[in-house]
Amino acid sequence: MLVSTPIGNLGDITPRAIEALRGADLVLCEDTRHTARLLAAIGVSAKLRPLHEHNEDASIPALLEMLRRGTRIALVSDAGVPLVSDPGYRLVRAAIAAGLPVGAVPGANAAVTALVLSGLPPLPFLVLGFPPPRQTARRAGFGVIRAAERAGLSATLIWYEAPHRLAATLADMADAFGERPVAVARELTKRFEEVRRGSLPEIAAHYAANAVRGEVTIVLGPPEHADHENLDGRLRSALATHSVKDAAALVAAATRLPRKLVYARALALSVL
Repeated sequence: MLVSTPIGNLGDITPRAIEALRGADLVLCEDTRHTARLLAAIGVSAKLRPLHEHNEDASIPALLEMLRRGTRIALVSDAGVPLVSDPGYRLVRAAIAAGLPVGAVPGANAAVTALVLSGLPPLPFLVLGFPPPRQTARRAGFGVIRAAERAGLSATLIWYEAPHRLAATLADMADAFGERPVAVARELTKRFEEVRRGSLPEIAAHYAANAVRGEVTIVLGPPEHADHENLDGRLRSALATHSVKDAAALVAAATRLPRKLVYARALALSVL
């Protein structure tokens, strides 16, 4: 059973989550000390075992055998919904492949909470986890997203970030995405909860001058329609006199966008 836990405020744990943890023979968790404190606070006594990126693969065979024997196993992360930027996916995939039942207890999630507080379009949205910690990889990742936006992607984008990297990440975002609305949510559901909204350059400048602590979620508004329309206009003009392949190659060269993305959009426009 995948059991969601609070992201800060203990009052957000659900009766069903408490029931699932109380009935578990074994609770898998990222940090046994952290989860022990949670269980003590809700009056639950359970056997704990760590499950993290370094031991998940090696643990799977034994855990699957326990499940086959009827052992009731609960999986939690340190905060929020298990598997979302946390360990457990490989175990769940293996359990499903083995034909074993997998259930979930829903609960608090930082990405969705930040989204609904951001004032930005709630649908569609795309949760991208943590940006790469190194600047070169981070900028390259943002470049791929911008290319996808020029090829038609239009969604509110959500990232988690560590507080000590927030200023650098926002600066790179401002370079990549420009004048876009953004919200930075910090310490959600906790005593010092803060949601700061504004343009990306403004918010980047603020956090360049003000260090922060705590868990951080970044919500970036979708691009203007001009991105998509500009690409479509170029492709329609090229398609009037060229094959799909040649039109995509010409526009990809002119816009410096990935050829595969441009070709996919050209193919879609050619059948409209």
